[in-house]
Amino acid sequence: MSTHIEHLPGGLGPSASSPALEDAPTLVIQPAPRVPGINARELWAYRGLFWFLVWRDVKVRYAQTLLGAGWAILQPVLTTLVFAVIFGRLARIPSDGVPYPVFALAGLVPWTYFSTALSGAGGSLVSSSHLITKVYFPRLVIPFAPILAGLVDLGVAFVVLLGGMLAYGVVPSPAALVVVPLLVLAMVLTVAGAGCWLAALNIQYRDVKHVLPFLLQVWMYASPIVYPASLVPERWRTLYALNPMVGIIEGFRAVLLRTGSIDWGTVGVSVLAGVALFVSGVLYFRRTERVFADVA
Repeated sequence: MSTHIEHLPGGLGPSASSPALEDAPTLVIQPAPRVPGINARELWAYRGLFWFLVWRDVKVRYAQTLLGAGWAILQPVLTTLVFAVIFGRLARIPSDGVPYPVFALAGLVPWTYFSTALSGAGGSLVSSSHLITKVYFPRLVIPFAPILAGLVDLGVAFVVLLGGMLAYGVVPSPAALVVVPLLVLAMVLTVAGAGCWLAALNIQYRDVKHVLPFLLQVWMYASPIVYPASLVPERWRTLYALNPMVGIIEGFRAVLLRTGSIDWGTVGVSVLAGVALFVSGVLYFRRTERVFADVA
């Protein structure tokens, strides 16, 4: 809401002469802050709506498809086969000492979640315009719902990755039990921040939906999915790590494929960049949400 209402004790003012009016509370209407933060209490109050939207996104994701949730398996597997032929056999790109197919799959599993969730969040406000023009609720639940729903596909794809590792005899590090959930959390924060930016911009400027596929394509090749980060010159590594997906994917490979020790410097820079993206995205979303119903 764009208006803050506060009740103060006391009368209505000097002109109020009635004893009943003097004892009545004062109603003060103030403008909302220019940069509103996250109202966690309000989000919690609407948790039922949030879980409904998450469940709706899970159900409609593969509705009226022949393979259903099987697409969550086929997408990374088919892409891995293409990458293995083009980048592994023809281009002979190094893979940090592990077979290229499992190397590519370890990068594609988190990237597939990231790109799918970002596409869903970026278009979520436009596709839910029938809701935001009729009733009030915290608008943040709309871009957050497809991000959480995508975790189901990530879990399925992760099982496929474990199967590929087993086929190639790759044993993950015990540290993966702790590091992988933290990296997934960092990835969720990153996609939530980017999703809030894109959703808020998309409902105001529909050009965003045409830019988003190109943005994802550039972002994918700017991330170490088909190549290892070790190919990037040492002097550019810190700048390269400002891409939040760099530290996340490299961390995945380090603990799952044992491609080397975790580069905590790279992971730290990427996580901080992801947190900055989350904070700025949520603040921009909250700053502009008052116009969503008008332009939807």
